[in-house]
Amino acid sequence: MLRLTALLLCTAAAYAQLFTLGKDQMTRLTSKNPFERFDDGRPKVPDNLLEELRKDSCEDAWTVLPPKGYTNQYEGSWRITQPDKKLVGRVVTAQFMPVRPDLNEIIAAEGKQKGYFGGQNQWVIDKLQPGDVLVVDLFGKVEGGTFVGDNLAFYIKEVTKTGGLVVDGSVRDLDGIVEWGVPVYHRNQHPTPIQNVMLTGYNVPIRIGNATVMPGDVVLGDREGIYFIPPQMVQDVVNRANDIKIHDEWTKMKFREGKYKSSDIYGSPHEKSLRDEYDAYHKKHLAEPAKK
Repeated sequence: MLRLTALLLCTAAAYAQLFTLGKDQMTRLTSKNPFERFDDGRPKVPDNLLEELRKDSCEDAWTVLPPKGYTNQYEGSWRITQPDKKLVGRVVTAQFMPVRPDLNEIIAAEGKQKGYFGGQNQWVIDKLQPGDVLVVDLFGKVEGGTFVGDNLAFYIKEVTKTGGLVVDGSVRDLDGIVEWGVPVYHRNQHPTPIQNVMLTGYNVPIRIGNATVMPGDVVLGDREGIYFIPPQMVQDVVNRANDIKIHDEWTKMKFREGKYKSSDIYGSPHEKSLRDEYDAYHKKHLAEPAKK
């Protein structure tokens, strides 16, 4: 009897996890988060840090994350609708799989019971908030893997304000998406609507290419690709990026003088007089943001 009860409890837990993590589960799996949380337990990195991060690049994140053991947070090889815009925001995840009728029946019934309308992609889209970036695992599907067209992309732009979309799959109505200025990272585009897929997870851990992505991570997307930054690492990335900017400014300033070989200055000066000059420059400019 006890064994049966345990089995039923495990089955119920698995069924509950089909769609999303519970608040306690979310809190446990993101226990290193140092910031406030949304009502569902998702980490809420502050807006001011997101704005600071918007000045930074994937290279900046790379100098921090791999040395700390986070070697699987970057993914490249995207098509980007707005390459001149950085994509920064708090991750909301969605996981899709190829349709299996018996499982999809249960998913559809669960959605109906919860009062969801529209396609299963809209179930997730309708939960977005300002500052969110929706990150979708559509297993690289192109035909029928079109998570949004221009109308739903426009909705994402309006509701997230500064966010956008990452989809390991495709989109449709690309001209319209580009026209609306929505930052979308996608693998490809196709004229078909989304079809033959089912939603198997919302705000659960997902895989995007070579990256493991958690709800509440922060997306940093630029022309090269995307870093998915754990909340506890965001401040470190911002701080390191400031160091790098100061270093790069000084390096280019010395290059402009036309007196040095590149190896005299970059990556670090080897003459003591130049090292002392750089240290003074770094100290002065590192203090400047604190005065503002």
